[in-house]
Amino acid sequence: MTADDVWSGERPARSRRAVVLGGGLAGTTAALRLAEAGMETTLIETRPRLGGLAFSFPRDSPAGELTVDNGQHVYLRCCTAYSWFLERVGAAGLAPLQERLDVPVLDVGRERPRLGRLRRTELPVPLHLAASLATYPHLSVAQRASVGRAALALKGLDPADPALDGVDFGTWLHRHGQSRRTVEALWDLVGTATLNARAPEASMGLAAMVFKTGLLSDPGAADIGWAHVPLGDIHDVLARAALEKAGVRTLLRTRARSVVPAGEGGGWRVTVGQGPGEAEELDAGTVVLAVPQREAHGLLPDGALADPGKLLDIGTSPILNVHVIYDRKVLRRPFFTAIGTPVQWVFDRTSASGMTGEGQYLALSQSVAHEEIDLPVATLRERYLPELERLLPAARGAGVRDFFVTRERTATFTPSPGVGRLRPGARTSAPGVFLAGAWTATGWPATMESAVRSGATAAREALVALGRPYEQDPVPGIEGMAHEHH
Repeated sequence: MTADDVWSGERPARSRRAVVLGGGLAGTTAALRLAEAGMETTLIETRPRLGGLAFSFPRDSPAGELTVDNGQHVYLRCCTAYSWFLERVGAAGLAPLQERLDVPVLDVGRERPRLGRLRRTELPVPLHLAASLATYPHLSVAQRASVGRAALALKGLDPADPALDGVDFGTWLHRHGQSRRTVEALWDLVGTATLNARAPEASMGLAAMVFKTGLLSDPGAADIGWAHVPLGDIHDVLARAALEKAGVRTLLRTRARSVVPAGEGGGWRVTVGQGPGEAEELDAGTVVLAVPQREAHGLLPDGALADPGKLLDIGTSPILNVHVIYDRKVLRRPFFTAIGTPVQWVFDRTSASGMTGEGQYLALSQSVAHEEIDLPVATLRERYLPELERLLPAARGAGVRDFFVTRERTATFTPSPGVGRLRPGARTSAPGVFLAGAWTATGWPATMESAVRSGATAAREALVALGRPYEQDPVPGIEGMAHEHH
């Protein structure tokens, strides 16, 4: 598409300008799409880097100079918008997908850990998981049969049905014959990691979306991908290069202070600044607020939403990441998940962190970390090192070269029942002002996929409002989304 496709006829210069507030995945996506359509686009980010809540930082460790991800982020083959993002910034080869879903599941057990595998075959849905479920050692024969019946019931649901949003996933699972053990060993194994909530606290609508899309749509939908380099290499370095090439002006360490009407001729005046007494005023016809919900609430012009207080009712949930560096290799697999222990998902980050020499770097991703997020590092060390030794016999004689934690207290929005009616769509009642962020009404939980979809949808809505032809969007999954939730 050329700029002429958007700018038909005479328009004031302001209408050709866009300001995107927030340089996470949502804002970066929106800025790329707007610039590609010929808009003069400025991206504002308060931090000294792009990437939002999926970023990296350097650490001078006893194991050497490391590049540490703030948390372990994965995506699935069904995350078509995030896959587009990787391609768009030139990073597709840096975050490969598994050839076929294969999740090692360790149960601590009484004497030694017992290994189960959740794997798929090439058979059509739902038979692609049948063989794995039939031999899954962490459930009894009766429990495995009950899972099959619940999966069939789940397949018949419409995740967009508002009635499902008011029900919690735990209640639904109980009604469909799922025991506490079945929830722990299977449903919560997936749901906790994708929703950042356990079944009793999760919206049934979002849970149905996750399980239907990931496990019951296509045999390969749940194949797992993750970055084999630091996230900052993708979400900051490569993303910034893509923005620059697209002609986006990117201002880092810059905070948005206000969005107010520009006066005669319409449009908006966005005041931004890097420090006290420093201010720049940006005039634009389009403003995208790709910031957390509380920040969006503070910046939204009067009348933009009928009930802006709903944004403040969207809660947040924490994720804790525990980083352990051993003096030897203790894990042969790239990752595993566990039950019967506080440990949730464990990834080998040795190569991705740039660590050289002897040893191995493991990162534990702990969702729903409300009770642990503020615990001292020493307490977490006492809790998790013995658990890793229970799970990994090779760790029992290994020395710990480094132990540290990263805490994201507002990692995701809380996917509790009723959250669906609080999440706003991209378009607001203020002409030219749009919302983006994983917390907006994408239909997805708070994931990288949701963030990219929201940014693409906000850009599309902005271009439609400017008279852009309503053609197929290059971001997969956006077709049909743009006019929902108004």
